[in-house]
Amino acid sequence: MVLLPLPLALLGTASWLGGYVRPSADEWCFLPTVRDNGISGLVEKFYTVDNGRVGNGLLVGLYTKSGATGHQWFAPVSAVVVLGVLWTVTGLLLRAAGRTAPRGVPLLVASMVTVVFLLATPNTYKTFYWPASSVSHTAAPVLACAAAIPLRWARSRTARAAAVATAFLAGCFIGTLSEEASAVALVVLTAVLLLSGGVFTARVRRYARAWCLAGLTGTGAGALVLLTSPGSRNRRERFGAGTASAVAPDSLLESLRAFLEILGTVLTTWQYLGAVAVGVLLGLCASAGAGGGGGRGAGSAPVLLPRRPLFLVSAGTLTFLVAGYLCTVITYPLFGSRVTGASRTWNDYLLLYVLLLTGIGVLLGRACVRGQARARERTRGEGRDRVRRRARGQVRRRRVWPTALMAAACAAACGAVCFQLASPLAQLGHDMRVRAERWDRQDLRLRTEAARGARIVPYTRLPISGMGEPFGGPGPRTWPAGCVADYYHLERITDARRLP
Repeated sequence: MVLLPLPLALLGTASWLGGYVRPSADEWCFLPTVRDNGISGLVEKFYTVDNGRVGNGLLVGLYTKSGATGHQWFAPVSAVVVLGVLWTVTGLLLRAAGRTAPRGVPLLVASMVTVVFLLATPNTYKTFYWPASSVSHTAAPVLACAAAIPLRWARSRTARAAAVATAFLAGCFIGTLSEEASAVALVVLTAVLLLSGGVFTARVRRYARAWCLAGLTGTGAGALVLLTSPGSRNRRERFGAGTASAVAPDSLLESLRAFLEILGTVLTTWQYLGAVAVGVLLGLCASAGAGGGGGRGAGSAPVLLPRRPLFLVSAGTLTFLVAGYLCTVITYPLFGSRVTGASRTWNDYLLLYVLLLTGIGVLLGRACVRGQARARERTRGEGRDRVRRRARGQVRRRRVWPTALMAAACAAACGAVCFQLASPLAQLGHDMRVRAERWDRQDLRLRTEAARGARIVPYTRLPISGMGEPFGGPGPRTWPAGCVADYYHLERITDARRLP
């Protein structure tokens, strides 16, 4: 397709800019821990001291093991994973609906969803380029989606049992990866389980319920391990964020106000319309391809029951709102009023929002195709009587759905979104390149000074996109200055105002 290179080029550029990522904030503390104690040491530290997220510690340890190089490769690797998962899930949903699409359309849908999910947020750096945040809030919901991929091949009894087991194991991992992603997974699985009787055909309904129950059980078990860990207790005590404070009436009300403010920001971010537009294109193409015109073959027997669009949209919207509010309730005791500015914590449910918009677009596209088909059928059925009624002035004008015009408009919308997102990405890339050059110079200087036996060395702050840096907070706050000193084998670092 002519449109496909645009989102792919944007993703390719964003991935290439990942080479300018350098450690900052929490990663200064991860680096010396993994260097001295290995990945298992970081996992143990997460469980016993930091936050209890052992799954998170494993993923962080994997990219931290390679030092700064691991941080540079994180963005391109995660972009490929996100795109691959969403591409596969798109094909899975088409098969479940018994439909096909022209070659390239599923990849277009996946790439546009990936673009708006990663780049349309208020802070792209913290969403996509900051590995510590991405692991917790960006990669986590995508990995939850990946748990559905085995369903694509689950035709035999053995394959279905393997898919159910995968759902359980994936749930256990997600439960130890992120509290917010766990909440979203629990809400979505519960919604699917409750609606299974009216959504799935009888031949797969029992299996679908077993899969959902396995995912719920696994996620609940993993979340229990996280919440009962010493690290999670320490974190709650540091922030005064106990369970009682999270469910207190005042906290619930403030969380609702914060979530409404977040919704105001999200709903007025017009770039998310790219998800709707590409969904319409999929609906138009899939409806035409289901009959064999230009598709990749006959569609599989559908496992989804036909439902009215209003029901599907209402169920999806309610699921998104419940999941988003629950995530805000979880994060509010930690961030307080700042939760409305901590956009990286929104990503756990923003993927659900983008997928919901894509689904709405698909329903609009299908409605357009059905409307035009009905109009053509009525026109053919009028026959010669139409001429006589026209002579008597009794012909009613019938509205023909302009599918070609709608497809062109949606393609233009997708292109506009890609071009608009390219400008802030270019500016961010410039800032990242400048910081990388300065970081490399300072890294060489600190290593040289440490090799000469220096114990106290000045450090110049290198902030980007609101990231934490030593001496960057108000007052006497020096975090993570101690971690920087540990990384370079120094006694301590001091605040310098410029590079020497």
